Amino acid sequence: MRYPLNTPLGRLGIETLEESPDRCVASVPVGGLLNPLTRVPTIAPLAMLVDHIGGLINHLRRDEDEWTVSSELAIELAPHAIDLVTAAPEIPVVATARPFGPKGTASLGLCELTHGDQLLGTATVRSFHIRVPGHVVAWPTDTAEGTPPATLEGRMSVEVAEAGGRTATLRQLPDPVINNSIGIVHGGVSAAALELVGSAALGDDGGEPWRTASLRVNYLRQFRGGNESRYEARTLRAGRSSGVSDAQAVGDDGAVALVARLTAYR
Repeated sequence: MRYPLNTPLGRLGIETLEESPDRCVASVPVGGLLNPLTRVPTIAPLAMLVDHIGGLINHLRRDEDEWTVSSELAIELAPHAIDLVTAAPEIPVVATARPFGPKGTASLGLCELTHGDQLLGTATVRSFHIRVPGHVVAWPTDTAEGTPPATLEGRMSVEVAEAGGRTATLRQLPDPVINNSIGIVHGGVSAAALELVGSAALGDDGGEPWRTASLRVNYLRQFRGGNESRYEARTLRAGRSSGVSDAQAVGDDGAVALVARLTAYR
């Protein structure tokens, strides 16, 4: 299933290939996309893919009167993940998700990420089961037409606010296209943006480039684009071969909506 360009999934080029309670599969194009803060290749769209497919496998386990919202997302990548993607940019990354463990207050989806016949990493998404919201809008199902914006920042509706040093900031512009079906910024878009600022905050000292190894995101409250809405990150440690940064999404009201920790190696 392909999604129209007026949805966050269509804007990022997500395509759902299989959908069942036991197995869901989707893909996303990654090659050729650059981090707007550093202008180097990025794996940030994988966070969008994982949020979608891991959330979908959890969503399919809900009861009739339930809905699901992401509460945690975690990605672990192979050391050469970005190298594989950039070496064959025409090949999309595929995620296969399966349910993990019994359904409870929250469900856990386990994902495997591949690029061609190469394993890129693993990921998990934990989703809370809540009452069905009264204002849910169904995903459009018509065929996508045209092409998405050429740049990653265009697809995510973000713009650079601060880059350089040991901090990085992206503004989240108000744009209904990147909202989910309950009118807030899609959790995958936010997770991808946190990867962008988290990796950029580690800086560039002229050595080997940083390669994101893990990203863990906690969803605390609803996040909406706005004049003051932003993603910001700061370096906790940047050593000779490993680095750690903390990132957060801050809404117009100044409240922290998401937090993340990123680790990288070189």
